[in-house]
Amino acid sequence: MNDVKLAVLGGEGTGKSALIVRFLTKRFIGEYASNFESIYNKHLYLEGKQLNLEIYDPCSQQQRAKFSLTSELHWADGFVIVYDISDRSSFAFAKTLIYRIREPQTSHCKRAVDSVVLSVGNKQDLRHVRELGWEEGQKLALDNRCQFCELSAAEQSLEVEMMFIRIIKDILTNCKLKEKRRPSGSKSVAKLINNVFGKRRKSV
Repeated sequence: MNDVKLAVLGGEGTGKSALIVRFLTKRFIGEYASNFESIYNKHLYLEGKQLNLEIYDPCSQQQRAKFSLTSELHWADGFVIVYDISDRSSFAFAKTLIYRIREPQTSHCKRAVDSVVLSVGNKQDLRHVRELGWEEGQKLALDNRCQFCELSAAEQSLEVEMMFIRIIKDILTNCKLKEKRRPSGSKSVAKLINNVFGKRRKSV
């Protein structure tokens, strides 16, 4: 069984957890507050392969001026970076996250620079109070070799599912192109990140 590790990151209140729960259960949770970081597990059959999908949810990730993504960069095969189209500050934080992933200084991390990244403008149902145009999101993605989409976790269950399937397929393609072989220490790294984050594992 192939492991796919996906980190969903973004500012507080952007709907990260709502997107994950919508994908895993098809339900929408309007308010989701937790002080615990979690890893959700789901088994999928995609492109003829059995996949063990792990989704990391930091829950209440604060928009800090200084932060480290070291553990995430070593752990994840891909990243979903979420912002709220009605909150410009969340877009600024998403941009910072993408820059952090793509910056050359992370080149010592074998996964980081060429990782699959999908930028998501969430809360499209609030388009009447949007502070960010679709074009801004698209430009950020193009400038940083990312995929991009806008959607609403509240109203678009199918689109959310398609978004996750899209990035999972991109990760599988990326792994094939690189003919990636996990280093012998990968299990210890995975164990380390779980210990550091204190994540709760949830199977769906």
